[in-house]
Amino acid sequence: MSTQQPTPPARKGSLKDTVKAVLWGFLGVRRQADYQKDIARLNPLHIMAVGVVLAFLFVLLLMGIVNWVAGG
Repeated sequence: MSTQQPTPPARKGSLKDTVKAVLWGFLGVRRQADYQKDIARLNPLHIMAVGVVLAFLFVLLLMGIVNWVAGG
């Protein structure tokens, strides 16, 4: 009798879907049904990686705007 661990279902989310979910998360606006679909479909590690990259890009954008406005 062999005891095999059940394999988790494969997550089939694309990069576009992940970026879209992270951007909606940044805004804080998301329907509950869409949130549940994202949780079931997207890989949590991909969500964290995209979130860090987008946050970094947002900070760079703000720094660029401040330098442009300050004339520096």
